[in-house]
Amino acid sequence: MVKRATRLRGGTVTVGLAAAETANVANHEGKVVKSKILRVKQSPANRDYGRRGVITKGAVIDTEAGEAKVTSRPTDDGVVNAVLTK
Repeated sequence: MVKRATRLRGGTVTVGLAAAETANVANHEGKVVKSKILRVKQSPANRDYGRRGVITKGAVIDTEAGEAKVTSRPTDDGVVNAVLTK
């Protein structure tokens, strides 16, 4: 994971994610497993993001655990959380 720090007004510093190799994937029973990200299938934010591999909230990613939908905001939260879709 590559994180980046951004300074906001008032001196507040937030940490976001610039690149990620793993995601915290939850199944339908609520069990969470750390899984390797294989590729980004599609992104609702922009068609080109899927081709470029940009992960946003709502993006569908292929992981070792299966196909998952991203539920966190990686650039703001600093972590990739996802839920299995199948």
